[in-house]
Amino acid sequence: MSTPAMQRTVFVVSDSTGITAATFSNSVLSQFDQVEFDTVRIPYLDSIEKAEEAVARINRCAADQNAPPLVFSTLVDPAITETLRGANCIFFDLFGTFVQNIEEALGVKSSHSVGRSHMGGLSKQYNARIEAINFTLAHDDGQYVEGLKEADVILIGVSRCGKTPTSLYLAMQYAVKAANYPLIPEDFDRGALPATLLPYRKKLFGLSIQPSRLAEVRNERRPNSQYASIKQCRHEVAAAERLMRMENIPWLSTTTKSIEEISTKVMTEIGLERRQLY
Repeated sequence: MSTPAMQRTVFVVSDSTGITAATFSNSVLSQFDQVEFDTVRIPYLDSIEKAEEAVARINRCAADQNAPPLVFSTLVDPAITETLRGANCIFFDLFGTFVQNIEEALGVKSSHSVGRSHMGGLSKQYNARIEAINFTLAHDDGQYVEGLKEADVILIGVSRCGKTPTSLYLAMQYAVKAANYPLIPEDFDRGALPATLLPYRKKLFGLSIQPSRLAEVRNERRPNSQYASIKQCRHEVAAAERLMRMENIPWLSTTTKSIEEISTKVMTEIGLERRQLY
């Protein structure tokens, strides 16, 4: 009989969207797979009144569960931060932990601006991200092949191996213009890449997946179909990997990797690892 997982509540608080705090907390807490975390986000906490309401909510949670919740904070206002510290919780001040040390190292004071990491609606970085997202959406699943010359990377692989989510992640996080193109049975029968992709060989990166996982994913889309059968999945995956090896295209299996890991590998292999947005 398995032991029930420990359960803890996590509050993610921020004076802006909370995306930074949520991303950090998810990354850290993923290391504790023996614990089930229930995450509560409180964004736009930008006044003492809102902070006091959050403290009351955190304290109720601590009393109900007889355990102090974990609180991850990217608050920059010292007064609001101190108010939150008064709650019955285990408090992690993500900005405060680093800002003071960086101020001392650089010999300058930080701006303490709310939402600074998400500013720049008119910046080159912001515009580059939006342009990349639009490009990726327009070049999903082999659409609009005339624009492939503008792509930073072209992901190839069998249907449902993770090309679209990886492409969108690259665009949203790194402003990478990522197109994706499916490999289909006709390509395998011919034993060659689609002619459309030949001029862009240096931009190609392949994604693969274990046949059993591919069958699961495809059955969610088309239950009990030939497309989703394990036999078809085995054939397509083997043929796609053989084609990528033959064409000397870098590739990896997405089966056990997170989208962050996949994207990092893609950027490294294609030579985009130095691209920065922040």
